[in-house]
Amino acid sequence: MTALNDHRAVAHAIVAAHGLRFGAITAAAISAGSFSSDDPVYRGAKQACAALGFIEIDAECLALAWQAQTVRTGAFDASQWPETPADFGMRAFPPNARDDAFAPCPERLGLYAVLPDAQWVGRMARAGVPTVQLRFKSGGAAIVEREVQAAVDAVRGTGALLFINDHWQTAIAAGAYGVHLGQEDLDALSPAQVQQIRDAGLRLGVSTHGYAEMVRADAVSPSYIAMGAVYPTTLKKMATAPQGVARLAAYARLLRGYPQVGIGGIDAVRLPEVLATGVGSVAVVRALVTADNPEATAAQWMAAMSAAAA
Repeated sequence: MTALNDHRAVAHAIVAAHGLRFGAITAAAISAGSFSSDDPVYRGAKQACAALGFIEIDAECLALAWQAQTVRTGAFDASQWPETPADFGMRAFPPNARDDAFAPCPERLGLYAVLPDAQWVGRMARAGVPTVQLRFKSGGAAIVEREVQAAVDAVRGTGALLFINDHWQTAIAAGAYGVHLGQEDLDALSPAQVQQIRDAGLRLGVSTHGYAEMVRADAVSPSYIAMGAVYPTTLKKMATAPQGVARLAAYARLLRGYPQVGIGGIDAVRLPEVLATGVGSVAVVRALVTADNPEATAAQWMAAMSAAAA
């Protein structure tokens, strides 16, 4: 058993237990930038998580969880990666039982197509894609309103669930199923604005890129949480390195109780290992709109996801 008063021993034990899984060099020097506590488990865990490649805010989040887990269980166990929500300061799970929970959506959102305009939304909805998102980039409010309303009209009668990216006020006005916000967009909202979305009955999905952002997203009890980028992507500049399936699996265990969406660089070859992590949905941005036959491609993806779920 690792001595709890020796942060160096704690750090080396964690890296030895998890280094190969997270792709770290177990012989690398172990260090961390700054510490908010002198607790040896916390300090050792933060050093270890930094060595395992986690960015500062996630290493801090994990280190505090390791400390809380050790206090809760009465012992430090390097093999037990933290995955209990309470150890991360999260409120009671399942989140949909909370008084402030957003309206629920299916636990498995299935194939989730992120699409550039209402025409694409309608096309993929008619192809049977169960979840679609309008990610429409335009500076003009009137143009945005028309496109959002057109997307809402396009999915009517298809059974597809439509999320609107960013434009939450327009989504409310148009009667969309839900809205999807990035971390920065969520952080920019006032509590009253978050409540406005909740009161309108819209489902809320939130993008996250690591432990600290997952904890912040959980604070508003959204309908689902998206996690990524799983693999390298050129679609947008990411503040964090690709997460990989080992981290995605750890995130999925922590967030069980939430519908979960994996996103970022996922293609048909990588799909099985992503689904093996336990996430119930996979978001695709380019895989459909760049396909020679988008409908056939969507059908292949949906068949693969159904087989995996079975």
